[in-house]
Amino acid sequence: MKTVLLQGKRVTDRIFEPAQLKRLEDMGAELVIFREEDNASPEEAAGMMRGAEVVITSWGCPKLQGAVLEAAPDLKAVLHAAGSVKHVVTGEVWERGIRVTSGAAVLSRGVAETALGLTIMTMKNFIGTAAAVKESGWWNQRKDPIRDSIREMYGSTIGVIGGGHAGKHFLHLLKGFQLTALLTDPTYTREMAAEAGAELAGLEELLQRSDIVMVLAPEIPATYRMLNGGNLTLMKEGATLINLARGSLIDEDALVRELQSGRIQAILDVTVQEPPGAAHPFMTLPNVMLTGHIAGAVNNGLLAIGRFIVDEWGRLAAGQKMEGEIDPSKLDTLA
Repeated sequence: MKTVLLQGKRVTDRIFEPAQLKRLEDMGAELVIFREEDNASPEEAAGMMRGAEVVITSWGCPKLQGAVLEAAPDLKAVLHAAGSVKHVVTGEVWERGIRVTSGAAVLSRGVAETALGLTIMTMKNFIGTAAAVKESGWWNQRKDPIRDSIREMYGSTIGVIGGGHAGKHFLHLLKGFQLTALLTDPTYTREMAAEAGAELAGLEELLQRSDIVMVLAPEIPATYRMLNGGNLTLMKEGATLINLARGSLIDEDALVRELQSGRIQAILDVTVQEPPGAAHPFMTLPNVMLTGHIAGAVNNGLLAIGRFIVDEWGRLAAGQKMEGEIDPSKLDTLA
């Protein structure tokens, strides 16, 4: 099958190892690879797409619409070597009955693993403890007030907002600990939540009960500023809010007010504006840690996406269902 890679060499080299591209060819792919550093423009994409049966896209690729699609009337599938397909796949793709898959599940595994690492780090207060060690050379385990801030995973309550790929895998990782996991997600039933290892709860109840609130929901209209001045005040004293989703899910002004009160702390991998700017309170408040949008795949982690997409090509060629295949009827609930 003629298979076109629309992402430029810079992105292709970060996602696909040479051995994976060779695998594609060995399985029967006739590869057409865009060799420029930057991604193909719509005009360049249309020129490359003539006779294509499969197209591989990634971050920054042009939308698949108009002349780009018209150049490939035999297009069978879009394999998106990234997360959300919404910036590339248009209604015209679905109208033509073209199958679409994405590496979102692979990306989400990295997010879930980051979520677990940050959860343990937060419970143990590694940042405060490390600062105390640097300040005094060590810390007195009997008398130092830092001792009272240290918690174990045992007996804690972790609230997960969003049960998609990342949320579900995070809950799976939490099964190894003796704790209570809460989940809020309108697409889940109580039975589904229990199977995932969590107790289904409304957002307000989750905020009231959780020691750590982990935000992993998709960025869709229904989640815009879902955490705001009306509910952030419900968080427990000493609780931590961790956002690994998107900045738009939180009313940042309301969060700043809560942080300034000193009641809670926050770890933000994402913000509305990235970076938030030197004058933003997030940059100076002592109870905020910014991690610079690294929760998903970075560096070597990106290669896992390439491997997955090559595997998906093999499943497509064999007439099998692709593991990351997207059901267009569920687009409204996907990031």
